[in-house]
Amino acid sequence: AFGTVAAFAPSSASRHASTQLYNKPAGHDVRSDGVAKEMDPEELKIQTALAEHQQNAPKLGFPIDVRTLVQYNHGFAVMSTISKSNPGFPGGSVVGFAPDELGRPIFIFSGMSSHTQDLLADPKCSLTIASKEFKGAADGRVNLMGEVTLLKQDEKEAAKAAYLAKHPGAFWVDFGDFNWFRMDEIVSVRFVGGFARAGSVTPEEYAEAKPDPVSAFGPAIASHMNDDHMSSTIAMVAHAIPGLEVSEAVITSVDSLGMYVKCTRTPR
Repeated sequence: AFGTVAAFAPSSASRHASTQLYNKPAGHDVRSDGVAKEMDPEELKIQTALAEHQQNAPKLGFPIDVRTLVQYNHGFAVMSTISKSNPGFPGGSVVGFAPDELGRPIFIFSGMSSHTQDLLADPKCSLTIASKEFKGAADGRVNLMGEVTLLKQDEKEAAKAAYLAKHPGAFWVDFGDFNWFRMDEIVSVRFVGGFARAGSVTPEEYAEAKPDPVSAFGPAIASHMNDDHMSSTIAMVAHAIPGLEVSEAVITSVDSLGMYVKCTRTPR
């Protein structure tokens, strides 16, 4: 069988579909005879049409993809700091965060936390944020590198409001020994959107990008379609790429331009 990560939507210039292929099961099929097998002409036709479809499909673009993932993440990420207690080694912590209007992560940390002490000694760190629906290497993640510093007094109320919007149960925001921080200076933004989708955006592109509004409720659409209407998704795949017959089509994400779909098929 052959797996295909794809995205399809009703045909329109404003919709998109994006597909990536991977062998199933995982791993590389290495032939020992050194003889290349000729692809079936019909299969070659389908693969050519698929590649053309994906090349021409409108997409949000990396800056919006990155900003959207950070905005609609579940609010937790892995922070890597420069360890104060173990010089020369990175320290890793799972931390809560919320992005402000420019996408800068806001944090509230206990003064006793090791990452707090690390940041006070050296503000350089990185934050690795996985998509809300992250399950493995085919799903998106973002790495932000920058400097995290204490907020000024007049910035704390706005930070508190943004944090509570993401974490409404965060009762510790009023504790006296907790402090507000923000990644003010972002110097590097790296993005992996799944197989064969990776790159970087500049800090300026990241700051200027706005989250895609449809992506906020995309997971609910995907879940409903996958649970109750997979046959309709399979039909959309067949319509977009004539001859591409799939046995399974799972929507992995939905945005304002279309959707990504993971398909399973057996090549001709």
